[in-house]
Amino acid sequence: MSSDDKVVGRQDDLPLNAVLGSDLALSISDALRDDDPLVWVNAAFTRLTGYPAEDILGRNCRFLQGADTDPVAVARIRNALDQQRAVATVIRNYRRDGTPFWNQVVISPVVDEGGRVTHHIGIQVDVTDRVESERAQDLEIDVPHQATARLDLLARISDELAQHLEYDDAVDALGDIAVPALATWGFVAVTDDRGRFDRIHLVVADPDDRETARALADEDIGWLSHAPKITEALTSGPGFVATPYAIDVAGLPARTTPVQLDLLRRLGLGSAMVVPLRARDRVLGVLTLVAVDGFTADAVVTAAHLGRRAGLALDNVRLFLAERTAALTLQRSLLPEIPQIPGLDVAAAYIPSGRRAEVGGDWFDVLPLPDGAIGLAVGDVVGHDLRAAAAMGQLRSLLRSYAWEGSSPGEVLGRADELVRGLDIADIATCAYLRWRSTDDGAHVTYARAGHPPPLLRLAGGEVRPLDGGLSTPIGLDGSGRSEATVEVPVGATLVLYTDGLVERRDRGLRDGIAALTAELGAVPDDADAATVRDRLVATFIGTHQEDDVCLLVVRRALPTT
Repeated sequence: MSSDDKVVGRQDDLPLNAVLGSDLALSISDALRDDDPLVWVNAAFTRLTGYPAEDILGRNCRFLQGADTDPVAVARIRNALDQQRAVATVIRNYRRDGTPFWNQVVISPVVDEGGRVTHHIGIQVDVTDRVESERAQDLEIDVPHQATARLDLLARISDELAQHLEYDDAVDALGDIAVPALATWGFVAVTDDRGRFDRIHLVVADPDDRETARALADEDIGWLSHAPKITEALTSGPGFVATPYAIDVAGLPARTTPVQLDLLRRLGLGSAMVVPLRARDRVLGVLTLVAVDGFTADAVVTAAHLGRRAGLALDNVRLFLAERTAALTLQRSLLPEIPQIPGLDVAAAYIPSGRRAEVGGDWFDVLPLPDGAIGLAVGDVVGHDLRAAAAMGQLRSLLRSYAWEGSSPGEVLGRADELVRGLDIADIATCAYLRWRSTDDGAHVTYARAGHPPPLLRLAGGEVRPLDGGLSTPIGLDGSGRSEATVEVPVGATLVLYTDGLVERRDRGLRDGIAALTAELGAVPDDADAATVRDRLVATFIGTHQEDDVCLLVVRRALPTT
């Protein structure tokens, strides 16, 4: 067990343990250190390779290479990493005991707020049986250009599926590429966890047939479960090979409605193949191909290869989404519910990044204190991994404890910094902590910032002031001499705290982002409540492919009711 596994075990956190205990072999390497050494592996990596974590951490993962490792594949991986992009390939590797295996590798870069690649996340799967089976079937094709075309198609599908973050998108991509290349028309149909069809994506080779295909896809898909060949494929074992068969046209009326039968005939009937999309533990669905004039021998072989390759790729997407859901569940469980505070209008938002299987260390907190003051915090542990999320939970607990004791903002950050560095809880974190005490005219606020962007205070009339005082070094560095600042917040003013993901992105630096946020906040109506301000800022600054996690906290001393 790696050191990270032990830490998480002590936390007794089920979602995180589920991620670390995944059957997928996972590894993380440090791209900022020479030779990109491994810094974390999970138990599945050890089971796959035979290497315990203590023997390989600090080493580049080339120790898996051996005599028959293809240098071209190695160069392809290296070129992708040099170009800071994800790569997926199958390569010959060797376990600790010297036994070879075919390793399907997916490596993705992790980018920090400044666009710099800080780590690489690797996923490895043993696909030896599949590769050896495919190699044996490759011998059946003796025409070089057919083999080349088939391999190109399989590579294209593999590359395309590896790029998709959403399961439905990956299903659509499989059908869009495979069906026109192999058949007159066809579809990909996938099942839910109980084995029932819940989605179909129907594709035609001839654009003139698209309306007919769309009409059939809109029909009740219950007819799929009445097709004997589809049932056979769904319940087939690992050795099953799809072969062409003549469609039973005479039996179709008993299994379809008149409308469905008419649409099927308009699309064309002839020969069909039902290819199971086989994952690790079950069949996820089927790729059904229909060729009016019959299939070529190469199409039959290609379809057999495709079922195994696409099934595993779809399963990877499914597992990635499960991992990401577990990680986000962990992170959201560490964020607080906003308490009801008399006289205070509070709204908050947490928006995860759009990166695959990544989770960050952003958090916010609203804490009513024993002396009647309110503690407000927004922070960000550097990194986009499970360690950052776990460190975020620990750091938030520390800040809560010190705030509850009544310590001033500078003292809270200073004491947290000492413990973080002493116990090596996190690498670096930024944080803004404010102590809000309501007054008759508004609020008296004392605040301190550990390397965090300045909160913004919007006054009536649209003036926006940055709270740029109380700045010291981030938590995790030498934070001696934490400074503080104070500000008076009048009734009706709005205070906005945020993490840098809201304003900073690849095409806009932090300074320009804060300026844009200031302008947008100034344009908010004076009577806008906290939720309205939050929703407007999220709509303006959060994109569909958000690069970084975002925490946003909006606080307003409510106007007296008349």
